[in-house]
Amino acid sequence: MNAQEIRQLLLQKWGVSYDIQFRRTGGKLFLQIMWKYQEQASFPLSEAEYMEHLDTVASYLDAWGAVPQVQAYIAQTREKPRLGKAVSIPLDLGDRASEWMLEKF
Repeated sequence: MNAQEIRQLLLQKWGVSYDIQFRRTGGKLFLQIMWKYQEQASFPLSEAEYMEHLDTVASYLDAWGAVPQVQAYIAQTREKPRLGKAVSIPLDLGDRASEWMLEKF
């Protein structure tokens, strides 16, 4: 998966290019689809910065083997990001989860 594929997934589901962040909570890792989106005038990243950020996210998802989990969750969810409420996708990293928990995002 690459930045363009992530963006296309977001556009197909919700019609805008939402920000994506990783979040660690209670020893679990989540991919969060945030409520801010690239098409907003107040979005803090330029187009190039946004795509670079998505590339970074995509590289982690590929390394973890989590792409199918994310694709399936987005396809099935009825949730939509809204102000103050992200869509949180739990990531199951299997036996190697503790290795990845040491990294900073």
